[in-house]
Amino acid sequence: MAMLAKLGSQVHAANRDVICMPNRHSRLIYRQPRLADVQRLFAIFGDPQTNLFNPAGPMPDLATAQRLLAHWMEQWVANGYGWWAIARKEAPEHIIGFGGIAPLNYLTQRRINLGYRFAVEAWGQGYATEVGRDALELAFVTLGLPEVFGLVRPDHAASIRVLEKIGMQPFGLLDDVPGQAPSRVFRVCHPTTAGV
Repeated sequence: MAMLAKLGSQVHAANRDVICMPNRHSRLIYRQPRLADVQRLFAIFGDPQTNLFNPAGPMPDLATAQRLLAHWMEQWVANGYGWWAIARKEAPEHIIGFGGIAPLNYLTQRRINLGYRFAVEAWGQGYATEVGRDALELAFVTLGLPEVFGLVRPDHAASIRVLEKIGMQPFGLLDDVPGQAPSRVFRVCHPTTAGV
């Protein structure tokens, strides 16, 4: 926990002008994760329901949540963006999920990956699509990134639909889970680089 506290002060100092993208048209608000989010992170990522398509299964303990939170906070320090803590505008202190864009290794290739995970209470309300659209706006309009990828298990139909709804196209397969079917890779390019 001491490592998280030290990192928390670094994130605060390094990110006074950090990109947190409250979107006027969104029902959601986004902010960078904080140390105080660790219990909520564990509650969401440790829930078996939110891990139905995760081959690793639910997050096993609070220490794992602390490590993941530290990783996200390091990404914010290094890049000025990363996964958001997500809440509804009418309840800004109640985190309903985490998601956004951040660098991720696709085996040996570093990609900007779109990801999200929501508490069960937030399912079925279109929030994943909303986060996806807002994350792509951040990637292309604010950051000027050339492309964003999405990685999804082949049987996760709801997430595949979300990626398709926000304009991502099938890009290939990634054999990232030994002994199981490869994950599907989706990609969307910045509108000015789509033909490249």
